[in-house]
Amino acid sequence: MANVTNKRPLSPHLQIYKLIPTMVMSIMHRVTGGALYFGTLLVAWWLIAASSGATYFEWVSWFMGTLLGRLILFGYTWALVHHMLGGLRHLLWDMGCGFEKSFSTKLAKANLIGSILLTLVIWIVGYMVRF
Repeated sequence: MANVTNKRPLSPHLQIYKLIPTMVMSIMHRVTGGALYFGTLLVAWWLIAASSGATYFEWVSWFMGTLLGRLILFGYTWALVHHMLGGLRHLLWDMGCGFEKSFSTKLAKANLIGSILLTLVIWIVGYMVRF
């Protein structure tokens, strides 16, 4: 629907927005929240397999040990860490801190970098403990 007087759209559309780090992290926070919803089904699947018997549990453990299973688990780990850090960023904002543009941009970038680094640390420690 167009504005009759100026022949312009009534509201801005996504094409005119410049992606900024805080916007991208806001979108990623929503995406990771949705991913965690479906990723929790993995946890339920693992628990159901553990209670169903050794054969089914071994099959689920085998699947999670495949390349595809490990990629899914790695993505789930990253989504969990990224969403947690985003939640801490929102908590900081709820306390009335960190609204300055430069600080919020740095915090958004730190959220992404921190989530990647923490995910790698978790997986490295997990492999070190395993062997």
